[in-house]
Amino acid sequence: MKIILIGAKGQLGHEIMLLGNNSEHEFVLADINGDGDEICPLDITDERQVDGIVTDDTDVIINCAAYNEVDRAEADDAPAMKINAYAPGLLASAAKRADALLIHFSSDYVFDGKANVPYGEDSPAAPLNAYGRSKLAGEKAIQESGCRYMIFRTSWLYSLTGRNFFKTIAAKSAECPKLNVVFDQTGTPTFAGDLAFLVMHIIENDMLDRTGLYHYSNEGTASWYDFAHAINAGLGYTCRVEPCRTSEFPRPASRPSYSVLDKSKVKETFGLEIPHWRESLEMLIRDCQ
Repeated sequence: MKIILIGAKGQLGHEIMLLGNNSEHEFVLADINGDGDEICPLDITDERQVDGIVTDDTDVIINCAAYNEVDRAEADDAPAMKINAYAPGLLASAAKRADALLIHFSSDYVFDGKANVPYGEDSPAAPLNAYGRSKLAGEKAIQESGCRYMIFRTSWLYSLTGRNFFKTIAAKSAECPKLNVVFDQTGTPTFAGDLAFLVMHIIENDMLDRTGLYHYSNEGTASWYDFAHAINAGLGYTCRVEPCRTSEFPRPASRPSYSVLDKSKVKETFGLEIPHWRESLEMLIRDCQ
């Protein structure tokens, strides 16, 4: 199969690329910051560029590109809407033309956080911020295109690549005697390598016909404080991590207070066992030490 991997330099794209190195399938790598050698430069908001890379022999398009500046989007949502909503619509149109499967990633931020049980795929979406609205608009653009698609909503993604909470806390814990981290926002940290494994599991086991909307995160729940505490302790730093309330650190964009995802559908559909977030975090820390 011919597979186009978009956003190959991002944290999720990088993890898929690493696993794809051991695949017999042909991977075409693309990124806005492509090097012109192994990774093609691609602006997914440019219709001509999208139509140029998605050829009739394309079997799968994996879109890992996204605008993730949550607070910046609150002041100016145009870039978020262009990258997270308009561009997925272009990719979906190209996928339909080529009869290819589009694999796309969305966010737990499409929910308002007022639930007290994990959100299912059919739970009503009600984003609290511009970023969440842009991700939901991207989902709808794909669903309304008529293309074959898999959309995976995920949460609190982290890895050793790019900017993410793990890297931020690791850097600050190494330098600061004390950190205050919010304890009244609950979700699930998700290691990008685990989500990448799901994607390659689907591809390598020829499950491309199992289209639809899915939720995927690691197992378990945590607050940002729990996650930060586990990072700090796992790395062996002496920094004291203290819990605080969201109200003590007001930010431009509101966050859902609860955004745990129900993974029943993805586990049943793809025959998958999902690691607990602490297990995956411990593995990552071992690998980077």
